[in-house]
Amino acid sequence: MRKHIPNLLTCANLAFGCYACILALDGNYYGSMLAIIVAAGFDFADGFAARLLKAYSTIGKDLDSLADIVSFGVAPGLMVFDFLDHVQKTIHWSHPLTGKVFLLFAFVIPIFSALRLAKFNHDDRQTDSFIGLPVPAHALFWTSLIYVLSLSMEGTAISGMVPQLISIRIPEMPSLFILLFISITAVCSSLLLVSEIPMFSMKIKSPAWKDNQSRYVLMVIAMVLIVGFGFFGITLSILFFVCLSGISKKI
Repeated sequence: MRKHIPNLLTCANLAFGCYACILALDGNYYGSMLAIIVAAGFDFADGFAARLLKAYSTIGKDLDSLADIVSFGVAPGLMVFDFLDHVQKTIHWSHPLTGKVFLLFAFVIPIFSALRLAKFNHDDRQTDSFIGLPVPAHALFWTSLIYVLSLSMEGTAISGMVPQLISIRIPEMPSLFILLFISITAVCSSLLLVSEIPMFSMKIKSPAWKDNQSRYVLMVIAMVLIVGFGFFGITLSILFFVCLSGISKKI
């Protein structure tokens, strides 16, 4: 029974990923974002359980990748697809298919996520660290960003856990600018998935500061950003993670 515990956690990851897909197509970005965050929690837990119980298996590795492509590839891709579709409908195009072209950029996310996972499974260099942006981090970036952009389009201010401290309102942006921004960012962030840029993992083998400087700094900054900016803090934390990984490597 012990060897099946990590796989059960992986299946929970997949279940929440499927639920996130349903909510995304229903336009419930908040619910989809929460489901993906929970899926990410189970994704971290299954790896931790496998290491703790020494319950490694080839099936478990493949199952983890299959679950991840749904939870962190398809689900955020559907969020982006539904959001782009909503935005493009606010523009009066000369031809009805013109706006639909932008929807294709949403598929870049699951496609490159699949390429990233396939590459990861056959790359012996990525045992203790990552090369390229991990798919869970990429998914968290997109889910939080889409949720924040949807709030801004509704005219809702963005605030953190203590609204009295920080409350910002994103200026209203032209729909065409949003379409271009999302499309270009989707391509750039997806290329990070398959890039050769070294990035540290959150696996902590010992509590020593010397071995975990980047991890501890990221955790502290992420907590500050999330407290200050709420879910937008997740978007900022992923950007900080990418920047910190580049700085850590140079140091």
